[in-house]
Amino acid sequence: MTYVQGFVVAVPAAAKDAYLSLAAKAAPLFKEFGARRHVEAWADDVPDGKVTDFKGAVRAKPDEVVVFSWIEYPSKAVADAAQAKFMSDPRVKDMGEMPFDGQRAIMGGFTPLIDERGSGRTGYVDGYLVPVPTANKDAYRAMATKAAALLKEFGAVRVVEAWGDDVPDGKVTDYKGAVKATGDEKVVYSWVEWPSRAVRDEGWKKMMADERMRGRDMPFDGKRLIYGGFAPILDA
Repeated sequence: MTYVQGFVVAVPAAAKDAYLSLAAKAAPLFKEFGARRHVEAWADDVPDGKVTDFKGAVRAKPDEVVVFSWIEYPSKAVADAAQAKFMSDPRVKDMGEMPFDGQRAIMGGFTPLIDERGSGRTGYVDGYLVPVPTANKDAYRAMATKAAALLKEFGAVRVVEAWGDDVPDGKVTDYKGAVKATGDEKVVYSWVEWPSRAVRDEGWKKMMADERMRGRDMPFDGKRLIYGGFAPILDA
């Protein structure tokens, strides 16, 4: 995997089926245009934060649920071309209206720093948005690499950390605003895949109790990190 388009969307709970239907229609087009994988994950364990959180990132209303979604491409060039083709394809018009407020959806392009794979099938996803000072990129990669090894040891199927590459400013919402990024920070779009929520919950208990996790200084402001657990509704 060499490039990721990451999305965070607020979808009315009542429109879950309509959203899944739209995503299922879009997935074959993305594949036709070069995508390797398309995942849509519905919020399951998304806590409120004191400073930042997923709900605030997309200004979710009380009746809305956050969707954490990504599309993987072999390169940025393929991703950019696919986006252009998708937006101009006449088949898109036949898909109907979007069952969510597109003005509050956030998207961006990211280049993987690490992509560590274990074994097993994906049944649950932890999603993260992290503001990291540009000067700390190497330190963040080193920390993430060590953490990924432990996560795999405790049951994770895959760990991806992707560095902000093409993260535009939005009129209503965007990734930088989501984590209150300062001028010298980049946004990292990250996820951990697990076989199930039960394995995930047990894995994190082991992570937090493991002495190898102690005594580490985080190369970013943890108070502005956004995280949550999501149940995949589409994995194409």
